Amino acid sequence: MTDHVFYSWSAQAELNPVTITGASGSYFWDDQGRKYLDFSSQLVNVNIGHQHPDIVAAIVEQAGVLTTISPTVANDKRSELARLIAERAPGDLNRVFFTTGGAEAVEHAVRFARQHTGRTKMLAAYRSYHGGTGVAIGLTGEPRRWGTEPTNVDVVRFFGPYPYRSPWNSTGPEEETAAALAHLEMVITLEGPQNIAGLILESVVGTNGVLVPPPGYLAGVRELCTRYGIVYIADEVMVGFGRTGHWFACQAWGVEPDLITFAKGVNSGYVPLGGVVISEEIAQRYDHTPYPGGLTYSGHVLGCAAGVASIRVFERDDILGHVRAVGEDVLGPGLTKLGEAHPSVGDVRGMGFFWAVELVTDKGTREPLTPFNATGAAAAPMAAVTKAAKERGLWPFVAGNRLQIAPPLVTTEEDIRRGLEILDEVLEVADGYTRN
Repeated sequence: MTDHVFYSWSAQAELNPVTITGASGSYFWDDQGRKYLDFSSQLVNVNIGHQHPDIVAAIVEQAGVLTTISPTVANDKRSELARLIAERAPGDLNRVFFTTGGAEAVEHAVRFARQHTGRTKMLAAYRSYHGGTGVAIGLTGEPRRWGTEPTNVDVVRFFGPYPYRSPWNSTGPEEETAAALAHLEMVITLEGPQNIAGLILESVVGTNGVLVPPPGYLAGVRELCTRYGIVYIADEVMVGFGRTGHWFACQAWGVEPDLITFAKGVNSGYVPLGGVVISEEIAQRYDHTPYPGGLTYSGHVLGCAAGVASIRVFERDDILGHVRAVGEDVLGPGLTKLGEAHPSVGDVRGMGFFWAVELVTDKGTREPLTPFNATGAAAAPMAAVTKAAKERGLWPFVAGNRLQIAPPLVTTEEDIRRGLEILDEVLEVADGYTRN
């Protein structure tokens, strides 16, 4: 079945992928009849859950009317989705440029920033992922970039806050915020603000650790960008559309970026769709000047129909309220309790339905359970933990030395508790590698 498929980020001859034959809600199953509780939302994108009947029906209905149409003409579903997104975005982010995914959204956000400022240089964080295409992978601050270098992207990197492994050895969140902002301003000064077009930052760092910004950090980034005339791009491809209990994660801190990139949760990946939400100041540049960019499948009507239906379901069923309540009352406390009970858990952090359990060999030294970017034998402990989870019917999102918890936003409290019970057993495997 897999002989002719070339897989992403993989050594092809070493693959033995599970064959998935069906899914519903927070579960999916394979061709052997094994059922998995999806604690990863696949690639942190199936926010509405698998096979949601309202979304499937919207796609079917739209397919019966119009399956595709050029992005150069108007369409009711495309226009409606743009309006719904703009109404839920912060501040005056009022226009939407549609793409087919997150990486393309990043590509175009950078283009907007460079054209708006007349500058070329971009600031991007270490411990970040922005996509696999040319500019997006060049901005990425983690090892998946290495194999594509040189990327020929004019980028300068900075360290973002990471209280558990602070680059500045801070002793608390306020100190971490102050140090991170001082560091960022120093980078801006040394690079020359007159050269910097934009800064791109995941509002909550995703694959690289579920790093929730400490109080005041995002507001400080906004202030620095405003002061130096730098376009602030919030990358919300992973955390937009409810993952943190807000339409956009930056809203949790009352921050208004200049551009927001989105994809994944906008329609849960039922049909490929992404985009950039654009502030009026930037968008108005193109009122009488053509924008130099476009995509054949920009705002594909099937994807937009799914997005409209998804937002309606979110509001009808108060999914944002569900995520906030269950995240605060069940998922967060449950993971914290596991962290206290297991010597392999060094840190638990997150918000809403997005959490990380960072695994260590020693709580005192905070030595990771596996080294940075580990492969082969060095990665064996996390491989064993992953295997234990899947054998027990839990599908985790594993990154580095972390179990990252990102269930569909419709997951019930009962299923969250079931997942926590399985994690309790799985962490016993991790405990076997500790020195405590």
